[in-house]
Amino acid sequence: MNTTTSPRIALVTGAGSGIGRAAALGLLADGFTVVLAGRRADPLNALVDEAAARGQAALAVSTDVTDPASVQALFDTIEKTYGRIDVVFNNAGVNAPAVPLDELPLDKWFAVLDTNVTGVFLCARAAFGLMRRQSPQGGRIINNGSISAHVPRPFTAPYTASKHAVSGITKALALDGRAFNIVASQIDIGNALTELSERMTRGVLQANGTTAPEPMMDARHVADAVRHIAALPLSANVLNMTVMASAMPFVGRG
Repeated sequence: MNTTTSPRIALVTGAGSGIGRAAALGLLADGFTVVLAGRRADPLNALVDEAAARGQAALAVSTDVTDPASVQALFDTIEKTYGRIDVVFNNAGVNAPAVPLDELPLDKWFAVLDTNVTGVFLCARAAFGLMRRQSPQGGRIINNGSISAHVPRPFTAPYTASKHAVSGITKALALDGRAFNIVASQIDIGNALTELSERMTRGVLQANGTTAPEPMMDARHVADAVRHIAALPLSANVLNMTVMASAMPFVGRG
């Protein structure tokens, strides 16, 4: 719980649904003032109203994380409104169709890299700058990774490449942030049940060519992981955490 006199400010990207929404609700429950970023204004505003009904503080900012100007406007709003940022959860992400590599439309490749890599970089870059300038200096950046940062599923080259890149960004942030009391974490998620992943309960292509349903976990368990990391003092960090459905086919995939 928040024991300080001034509110702690957190940002969640992709906050309108799924893991982002669950994480935002968890951080609100822990006393954070939460900035909700996403492309769709309606679910963000609905979450602001839901928070207000509980006496919690949230701010919705329509944002396209692939657009440098949109990301800069988001952080300008945060700095103007609150003067600082304490926690950033880089959650926004997209996937591509699971098709053979030569059949993948190039626009799908660029869309995944633009959102999952450039979007994470742009938000981390802006957060890093604000965390350096603010007083007291420092803050925490948490990136949404994936078990695909370790091993791929069939026909997932864009997503797998993007999550490997997120691992590199996270480690670079953790190193470069030391001088400024900025820490970075990555949560590698496996089979969290959301609107987008519900299809996996009906069957997913496996490495042996078969299609099989996979066990799933509630997205709130990912939110709880975000909450745990966000609650740590900046003198302690979880660099990498894997949160997964226990019986999913991850161990044994490589």
